[in-house]
Amino acid sequence: MENQFYVDSKYLSPEALARKHRLETDPSSRADHMAYLPGMEVISSDVCEKVMSQMEAYDYTKYTARDVRAALDHETCSIEDFKALLSPAAEPFLERMAERARRETSRHFGNTVYLFTPLYIANYCENYCVYCGFNCYNHISRMKLDMEQIEHEMAVIAGSGMEEILILTGESRAQSDVQYIGEACKLARKYFRMVGLEIYPVNTDEYRYLHECGADYVTVFQETYDQAKYETLHLLGHKRVWPYRFDAQERALLGGMRGVAFSALLGLSDFRKDALASALHVYYLQRKYPYAEMSLSCPRLRPIINNDKINPLDVGERQLCQILCAYRIFLPYVGITVSSRESARFRNGIVKIAATKISAGVSTGIGDHETKYTGKEDGAQKGDEQFEIDDARSLETMYQDMSGEGLQPVLNDYVYV
Repeated sequence: MENQFYVDSKYLSPEALARKHRLETDPSSRADHMAYLPGMEVISSDVCEKVMSQMEAYDYTKYTARDVRAALDHETCSIEDFKALLSPAAEPFLERMAERARRETSRHFGNTVYLFTPLYIANYCENYCVYCGFNCYNHISRMKLDMEQIEHEMAVIAGSGMEEILILTGESRAQSDVQYIGEACKLARKYFRMVGLEIYPVNTDEYRYLHECGADYVTVFQETYDQAKYETLHLLGHKRVWPYRFDAQERALLGGMRGVAFSALLGLSDFRKDALASALHVYYLQRKYPYAEMSLSCPRLRPIINNDKINPLDVGERQLCQILCAYRIFLPYVGITVSSRESARFRNGIVKIAATKISAGVSTGIGDHETKYTGKEDGAQKGDEQFEIDDARSLETMYQDMSGEGLQPVLNDYVYV
């Protein structure tokens, strides 16, 4: 791993710096990343073995232009076809892939694009993930909203016309326990038709509780499916336990959640293998739980506070477009989300080809929607952001832009009966 991931802070005590350096340089000082911690639920599932065996055997250098042409000619895209479409051999066929992806998107989703916004309610974290702005060794302004503040933020967001919200926290049970998140879900149900969660993984009974509080779906980033690289990136905390994180979506479905979302963070490891594993994770779970709604996203690394060098140096926009087109061809019924990590230009283009969901009015900081949505400085404390976004358009602007692209913006597609 490049040294750019590791940045020291002058605010850390000598003792904290010494521990941080031990974690970075001495693997023996780190807990086993494949061993469950006390309290972590173990479920019996064959999905992980299926995904990992395919990923580990994937040699994308063996595919040729002939394989890619055959994949594009097949009416149904097999796993082997998908592997060809992810390979370097497919790069010269990007226009053909985009046209095929556009047809599949139009066939299954029409010309609609769904809009939502994230709400970060806390940025405390107990993990040391070296690429994340929230990591416990990064010196940032930490904040946790209370229920009054959460409701105020939600009222501001709902006032813009937004009907779907994604609630996020840093990964700290101590600061953001399940009951706190559940109360936030209850408030969200007052203001929004759809409530999503992107929080630390929890057990089945806890997902069931959060669903009863109003949560509809759960998003979990595996970050990278490469177990060896995962170990070098996640040095401390519950997030370090790779298999518990892998099974999070299945536990959420067992807990009654209507939908789950998947992603790898491209740029941490071999992006082609991570893209393959992400899609196969959906593929196998979709066959096991055919009633569940599933979606994919394809985020790339972004600069963080105190370290602006963290970027997806090996994943350009053409590679990202290739992955998204391959996702759509392989999984034509699955929703694809493109986040504000990407530029307005890229997002405007990809929603006409493969993506079906896009965020608007985004802030990755804590407690700043009043300022963002109204332009008024309220003087209240703010918490620092998780990463820098690249597309800060408001809901109104996004709605107009999508309409101008010939798309039909949708704020809600689900009716409770």
